[in-house]
Parts: sequence; C-alpha cells; structure tokens
Amino acid sequence: MELMPFIMLCGGAFAVLLLIVFAFAGPSAERAQARRLSTLRARHSDSANAAVEAQMRRITASRGTRMDGVAMRFLPRPAILKKRLAMTGKPWTVGQYGMATVGIFVAVTILLALQGLPIALSMLLGLVLGAGLPHMVVSFFIKRRIAQFTAKLPDAIELLVRGLRSGLPITETIAVVGNEVEGPVGVEFRMVTDKMKIGRTLDVALQDTADRLGTPEFQFFVISIAIQRETGGNLAETLANLATVLRMRGQMKLKIKAMSSESKASAYIIGSLPFIVFGMIWMINGSYMQSFFSDERLMVAGGGGILWMAIGAFIMAKMINFEI
Repeated sequence: MELMPFIMLCGGAFAVLLLIVFAFAGPSAERAQARRLSTLRARHSDSANAAVEAQMRRITASRGTRMDGVAMRFLPRPAILKKRLAMTGKPWTVGQYGMATVGIFVAVTILLALQGLPIALSMLLGLVLGAGLPHMVVSFFIKRRIAQFTAKLPDAIELLVRGLRSGLPITETIAVVGNEVEGPVGVEFRMVTDKMKIGRTLDVALQDTADRLGTPEFQFFVISIAIQRETGGNLAETLANLATVLRMRGQMKLKIKAMSSESKASAYIIGSLPFIVFGMIWMINGSYMQSFFSDERLMVAGGGGILWMAIGAFIMAKMINFEI
C-alpha cells in the first residue's frame, strides 16, 4: 500500500511526458498526403459548391498545430469544444485548451502533494480543477459575448431598418451594419458579408451564424428574413416590430434577474458555507479533517451531505429559472 502513491505519481508523470512526445512529434506523411490530395480535388472540382466549401475552409479554418491534433485525439467531444472556443470570440485553439488543462492538473497536484495531502486526493483535486477551470473560463467568455451581442442586436436591427427604408438592398445594409456597429454584432455581420462574397446565399450565411451563436434572438431575426423572402411583404416593418419585441424581451429578463437576485444570493451563501468552514478548519487543524478521507463513516456522511446539497441547489435553480 505504501508504493501506491509513488506508482500513481509515476503514472501521472509518464502520461504528461507521453503528451509532450505526441505534441512535438513530426507530422504524419500519410496524413499530409491525404490533405494535399483533398485540397487538389477541391481546387480542380467542377462543382461550384465544392469550390465555395474549399474557399470557406481557407477563410474560416483556424491555424492548426501539432498540439491541436493531439488535443483533438484525447479531449472528449472535440468538435463541440472547437465550436465553444469559436463562440468566445478569442483566438483560442483546442491545443491551447488542452495545454491549459494538463498544466493546471500537474501544477495543482504537485502543490497539494507538497502541502502534505495524500497523492490520490491531490490528483483528484487537480483533475477537478484542470477539467473545470478552463471550462468555466470558456463559459464565462461565451456568456459575456452572447450578452453583449443580445444587448446590441436591437440597435443593429434598427440600423438595418433605416437602411432598408432609404432604398438599400438587404445585402448592402447588412454590410453597413457590420461596419458601423461595434462589438460582437459587427463581427458577426461582417462574417455574414464575407460568406456572401464567396458565394453563400444570405439565408445560408445567416443560418450558419445562428447555429454558431445559439441565441433565440438572432434566430428570430433569421426566421423573419427567411419568411419575408418566401412570402413577400414589408421587411422594414417586420424588422422594426422584431426590434421592439427584442427590447421588451431584454427588459423582462432584467426584471426577472432583479427579482431573483435575493434567492440566488441565498443559494450561493448556503452552498458555499460548508466548504468554506471545511477549508478554514483544515487550515487550523489539518490532521483532524483528514479523518474524512480515512474513516469510512465520515466518508459516507460527507458524501451524503454533498448529495443533499446538490439536490437542494438543483431545486433552487429550477425555482428561479424562468422561460421567456
């Protein structure tokens, strides 16, 4: 039993070294040859759609590195992760995300082991922080960017309405919005314009943006334009009404947030207090709290307490979650 911590530490170090070897290994000749052949087929294809797709890959593809390939192999659901990183608006790659995860895991494990914690507990906490902290950071930037986009979208739609009423076509008006509006709205509308310049239709370009953002507000905008192009009607009037609805929707969200802020604060305090007390007692008398990791009765009691706290947090979250 005394050799188990040493064996686990050696296994973690070997895994890190293995990742480094894979990261800096030379490129695969077979993979490079297949990539060149696919590029040649797309370049000399007679199909217009194939040419458009090849151009889109050259424009929108991120700069891949060896570390990206390694991370795509080992990280779960790499396609969804790549989409999430694109939603942040930051030039982050899957390889950088994987390096951050491994780095946090190794650093936390070593620091906790040096502080005297058991190796198994140190590795468990390192794994939790290594997997959770980058995910939380990416989620934070996604939520902030989506909030900025949603707040500016009614102003962009109103600018679009003014351009349509002045006689400009919808494609040129979208280009004007992309150049005039700052922040994520301008970036996304410029991307729609770039896609249309290389052959994408307006409906397809807008739907691609809506799928990437995942916001109902922009999906309403896409549906309004698609229905108007099929059935006809006054697009400027339709978009003006949509801008009004989106502003009222934003105001309702702010009211609900203000009304539920007290319940959220209570949930945060109640949920974090046991862990804060546990950490303070650990700092005062660490040997006393280590019984939670050696005594089976305390382990069962602690697991049951965490389970009941999770159930309570889930119920409180459902109580303050309103659909608009």
